[in-house]
Amino acid sequence: MKRFGYLYEKIYDMENLKLAHKKARRGKTHYKEVQMVDADTEKYLTDIHNILKDKTFKNSEYVIMEKKTDNGKVRKIFKLPYYPDRIIHHAIMQIIEPLWLSTFIRDTYSAIPGRGIHDGIKRIKKALRDKENTKYCLKIDVKKFYPSVDNEILKQIIRKKIKDNDLLWLLDEIIDSTKGIPIGNYLSQYFGNLYLSGLDHYLKENQKCKYMFRYCDDIVILNLCKDFLHKLKNTIIKYLAVLKLQLKDNWQVFPVAARGIDFLGYRFFHGYTLLRKSIKIKFVNKIVAINMNWERLRHTEIVNSVMSYCGWFKYANCKNLACKYLDDNLFWIVKHTCINNNISNPLQGLR
Repeated sequence: MKRFGYLYEKIYDMENLKLAHKKARRGKTHYKEVQMVDADTEKYLTDIHNILKDKTFKNSEYVIMEKKTDNGKVRKIFKLPYYPDRIIHHAIMQIIEPLWLSTFIRDTYSAIPGRGIHDGIKRIKKALRDKENTKYCLKIDVKKFYPSVDNEILKQIIRKKIKDNDLLWLLDEIIDSTKGIPIGNYLSQYFGNLYLSGLDHYLKENQKCKYMFRYCDDIVILNLCKDFLHKLKNTIIKYLAVLKLQLKDNWQVFPVAARGIDFLGYRFFHGYTLLRKSIKIKFVNKIVAINMNWERLRHTEIVNSVMSYCGWFKYANCKNLACKYLDDNLFWIVKHTCINNNISNPLQGLR
């Protein structure tokens, strides 16, 4: 594997820092820290340039918050200051992202440009056209993945691709700022992808898994043979042990035709795709809330509420769901509000 050097100076180059600030501030211009840097960009970016050049950067203290996810889990979210940390993370990624992208298999998703949920949906649907070789599904995920990542192993994985000692010092400073990978860091999802990249290649190249998909630590593998998938699960457990990781106990091997694959917010079958039940329930509750507050809501508020779910509808067979819960009045309001505001109608084609 080719290793890369002479990268560190590119990270603290002023043009790279300006671009990093431009990207990092997107959607955050109301933050006081962002406004502070905007008020004297040259000064603050020069300060970052100097602390990186002189290697005096120290990772800032995290603000740790707890957030409840859609499935009821409570996760610790780690937040760093915008200045200097988040700008520096963007500056790092602009230089080394292309190097890391080249190490990922095609069906690794999450935080990879052009390979988000929608790309994964298309790829799974394409795979399921091969009904003979996708009869059974192995679905697994890693137990407490981000907190369980071993810092030293992660650093060794990074050293397989990067040999620039100054850049390795900077990455080590960020990695060693907490045990495991902190959820919320801009670099964290890439670190997670890197940590499991070896497993991806092992499954594809050594175990000949033609249809394998990974989103973060959620993995779906399709095959014609149920016994093969059971044996593969045991092989994966041994591989993960080397990385000091464990499978969750909720792993499953099941026939796709009977249950469908619950992945990326959908349930995939060979001939059709449904929304995940939890998303459907949220949609129904949203429509009930709209109907209860009909008189008090502006038409644009109604459209925005509906639009947030229509993106999900586009990739599933949802006509019956739409017709059941979206009445004629709602269709009329959405249609004419979109016409008046010159935007596309999210309900187009659902009737």
